[in-house]
Amino acid sequence: MESSTLAESPVLLIDDDEELGSLLSRFLQKEGFEVHIELDGSSGLERARGGAFCAVILDVMMPGMNGFDLLRELRRTSNVPVVMLTARGQDVDRIVGLEMGADDYLAKPFNPRELAARLRAIQRRVRQVSAAPLAPEGKRVLVVGDVELNPRARVVKRAGDEVVLTSVEFALLEILMRAAGHIVSREDLSNQGLGRRLSQSDRSIDVHVSNLRRKLGASPDGGDRIKTVRGFGYQYTGA
Repeated sequence: MESSTLAESPVLLIDDDEELGSLLSRFLQKEGFEVHIELDGSSGLERARGGAFCAVILDVMMPGMNGFDLLRELRRTSNVPVVMLTARGQDVDRIVGLEMGADDYLAKPFNPRELAARLRAIQRRVRQVSAAPLAPEGKRVLVVGDVELNPRARVVKRAGDEVVLTSVEFALLEILMRAAGHIVSREDLSNQGLGRRLSQSDRSIDVHVSNLRRKLGASPDGGDRIKTVRGFGYQYTGA
């Protein structure tokens, strides 16, 4: 258990199901997390904007401001990692959430241990970011074509203009740029970028890569910066 580290960065749970919130809070606290709960979207958004949380657990189906609306507003000012909870578990809910900037998702009902595992993966990314300045490799600015990625400052620029990415998008882009010209499997991207194994029907990596393509735009010659290798993974071409 990583309780001493996890408790330093609290988690915000936004869900109108008070009973579920209480159960999840008790479980996550036993796992070493400090949990704060908001029962509606409006107060949850205000809390998320004002608090130093390592992650936000966000339910999609809430009265008033639902999870999608909240995420859209939150992403205007914050890149805090967000794990979406979808009641129906339909692909469309998952894909929409990821396209709007969610880092990961879980379909209800889910095993609380799986949620704890997703949060620990997020926490590991946070620790790696904090430790990056101490590592020689972490200090090196990556430049491929007109894209520059600074691991230490957590900044990406395209042709000199900053590109705003979520934490997962940044992690995936760094993996692809470090392997520029080589193919990286979807499984490796999931293991290294999301901190978990990729299930057969999981499209998370594909949606995150699609978001990266949209945000980075076409390469100077008009081609794709990230090439799809059908049935295997992706390749950052740097063209």
